[in-house]
Amino acid sequence: MEDYLKAALEIVKAQASVRTMTDEEITSMLKNVAAGIQAAADAETVPAEASVPAIEPSKAVKENSVVCLECGKSFKVLTKKHLAAHGLTPEEYRAKYGYKKGAPLAAKSLQRERRKKMKDMRLWERRRKAPAE
Repeated sequence: MEDYLKAALEIVKAQASVRTMTDEEITSMLKNVAAGIQAAADAETVPAEASVPAIEPSKAVKENSVVCLECGKSFKVLTKKHLAAHGLTPEEYRAKYGYKKGAPLAAKSLQRERRKKMKDMRLWERRRKAPAE
């Protein structure tokens, strides 16, 4: 007998010991439970690489959010911690979905705010003056 059928038998046996069941109920429950276990086992064997992204990678980076292509959730920034939950590093994520090597995984509005703040700080000018003094 296959493993999923053995597991289904154990479950139905436990259920029958708790309450009275007719023969038809037992066979029906056995078929349903065995089919459910087999379906769950088949779903686990599908490789993760074959999964389809939640949306197209070109449309994932939006004005006010970024959609994680692994889980489909929306964020302002895809952090290392979130990507680690999917077993990926930011570099692996970019490579997997065809983003450029240094592409930011942040919403466009947030990218603009950060860029403006850095331009206002003018760090490059401060660095040039410090060694000369």
